[in-house]
Amino acid sequence: RLMMDAQALEEAGAFAVVLETIPAPVARCVTERLSIPTIGIGAGKYCDGQVQVWHDLLGIYDDRRPFKHAKRYATLGATIREALKEFA
Repeated sequence: RLMMDAQALEEAGAFAVVLETIPAPVARCVTERLSIPTIGIGAGKYCDGQVQVWHDLLGIYDDRRPFKHAKRYATLGATIREALKEFA
């Protein structure tokens, strides 16, 4: 079904398809069969491009478990909250 939907989007004139949190082998299959780019978010390394959400990378929501597909480079949520408390 996913492949049929992706092909229908391509045939309808889409310039790209976003694949979110699907297994990497499935993303690879879709990517290999389409002539338009696939953009992945948590869909493995076989997509043509990747989305990274800066909130996840910088730890803005530090009360939530990090996603496997997004490396956390900092934990800024607590720092931002403390700065706002001092400002207020």
